[in-house]
Amino acid sequence: HQLPHAFQEFSVACVFIIQLGVVFMIFGPRRIRYTGCAVLVFYECLIFLTGNYCFFNLLTIALCLLLLDDSVWRLPGNREFSGPKETKLISIRKKKFPPWLGVGALGICIMLYAVPLLVTSGNYPSIYVAIANAIRPFHIFNSYGLFAVMTTSRPEIIILGSDDRENWYPYEFKWKPGNVVNKPEFVAPHQPRLDWQMWFAALSNYERNPWLIQFMIRLLQGSPPVVALLGSNPFPDRPPKYLQALVYDYRFSDAETRNREGSWWTRKLLRPYTPILQLPD
Repeated sequence: HQLPHAFQEFSVACVFIIQLGVVFMIFGPRRIRYTGCAVLVFYECLIFLTGNYCFFNLLTIALCLLLLDDSVWRLPGNREFSGPKETKLISIRKKKFPPWLGVGALGICIMLYAVPLLVTSGNYPSIYVAIANAIRPFHIFNSYGLFAVMTTSRPEIIILGSDDRENWYPYEFKWKPGNVVNKPEFVAPHQPRLDWQMWFAALSNYERNPWLIQFMIRLLQGSPPVVALLGSNPFPDRPPKYLQALVYDYRFSDAETRNREGSWWTRKLLRPYTPILQLPD
């Protein structure tokens, strides 16, 4: 985030080229397919080193390795396929699958890939809907839904506890942003489920995330397994009487601010996320 804006624009352009262009190299001959595999693996490695996407990059790399022939993985000493047998297999395959069948399959794949990108959901062509419904039971394709829409802000939920409703003390999580002086940790390939869900919860409201209210109730009860999920507990002796959650907008600080104040983040209070909670007497 500290790099020049021009470099960031270049990075975005590279992402579009790889995700919308290089991916079609997997349908090419061996050398083109190998090149596409190398580019995709390199791309996933860059994401792995610069972001915290848990194990998702490793899953994608595993899929990319399927683009390599068996000869790449052949161990020394293993018997190789003889030339005539391999030629014979190719000849039989060509007889069973005419060229036009491959072209048609590629056209269908391109349509299934392109329509969701170009057409608003709900206005898909009838032929697209018919083909999608026909092959859906085979589970051979899926929508790109992990980060289909990238957010442009970073709301974070901060949970605070108090005994008098005047002095509030925050609970710190192990991985997600809290205290602005805490440096972001490199967590991949581990996926911290609670911290991950807290980020999703911040994008909506507590009515749509009833698990968060149950989580806060367990904090009020001082549940040891739940408290152990946190990075620090401001009430080590006994749980607080009151809890509330606030939403802050977090942004990375610039280099000057970090050197001067030691802050990795800047934040601004947006709104209360939950009402003040307390256990019934």
